[in-house]
Amino acid sequence: MKKAGILNRHLAGALAGLGHGDRVMVCDVGMPIPRGPRVVDLAFRAGVPSFAEVLDGLLDELVVEGATAANEVRDANPEVSALLGTRFPDLELVSHEKLKELTADARLVVRTGEARPYANVLLACGVFF
Repeated sequence: MKKAGILNRHLAGALAGLGHGDRVMVCDVGMPIPRGPRVVDLAFRAGVPSFAEVLDGLLDELVVEGATAANEVRDANPEVSALLGTRFPDLELVSHEKLKELTADARLVVRTGEARPYANVLLACGVFF
């Protein structure tokens, strides 16, 4: 049994299968999830677990070489916008519609319990060397 890190067996297994260039969508409860990507749904109740908790847990385990979010987050959700700005200084911003299109090519979608708008980010996996 694992004693640290991500304990959810479905999420830990999905992360272990990722490679360089794979994309991971971390999303709120309202983000439409397309058919295709593997989905690990962590949502329990509105706000639980939070987007920030899940994102930080993933960043502890993944090498991320880039991130993309919806430009609407700046006005609609300043708290998440600030969080993304501190975690990803080179954050790419696209329209929410474009972000939904990009999600179709994700390898994994991790759905949080976040119930505030535009708390979504598409991570691009890197390599540790």
